Amino acid sequence: MKGRIEIDRELCKGCSYCVSACPGGILALDSEFNASGYYPARIIDPDRCTGCALCAEVCPDVAILVWREEG
Repeated sequence: MKGRIEIDRELCKGCSYCVSACPGGILALDSEFNASGYYPARIIDPDRCTGCALCAEVCPDVAILVWREEG
């Protein structure tokens, strides 16, 4: 199964819970601040996303959306 995630840079506070939770290791913290002065999470390898949604489940700011694509 293939997945796709979207991270709202402005909602993310850079807690890195999603980075730790991702079994595929496709997330990291950005090197640039968002408007609030946080380093938000970013996707480093979107092709490896399985759509497991663990990142979204642990996000305290509800800054991550996940879609699953079958096929």
